[in-house]
Amino acid sequence: CTLDSEVALRVGGDFFFDPQPGDSPVKLVLIAGGVGINPLFSMLLHIADLQGHQEGKGNGYKMGTVKLYYSAKNTSELLFKKNILGLMNAFPGKITCRFHVTQQSSQICKELQPHVTGK
Repeated sequence: CTLDSEVALRVGGDFFFDPQPGDSPVKLVLIAGGVGINPLFSMLLHIADLQGHQEGKGNGYKMGTVKLYYSAKNTSELLFKKNILGLMNAFPGKITCRFHVTQQSSQICKELQPHVTGK
C-alpha cells in the first residue's frame, strides 16, 4: 500500500481465499499473531498449490503478491516458519514474510535473521 491507499480489513470470522479462474490477481496482506497463523498458513498453501497447478495445467489462476506479517513472543513460537521460508524461496517476490518477535532472549538463527524484526 502507499499513503492514502484504501484497504479492506477483516478481523475474526470465517477465513477463506477462493479465487476463480480468470479473476484478476490480487495483492494480499495477511497479519497473524501466535496460533492465529493457522488459517492464514492454509491460505498460503492453497495459493502455492494453485500456482503449481497453473504451471502444469493452465487453470487460469493468476498469482498476485502475498505479504505475511507474523508476530510471536520468540522465534521458537513461530509456527510453520520453515514451511513459510520454503514458500518464499519457491515464489520469490510473490510470497514474502516479516516475522516480528516481542520477547526474544536468544540469538536468532541465520536463516531467519533477514526476515525478523523486534527484540
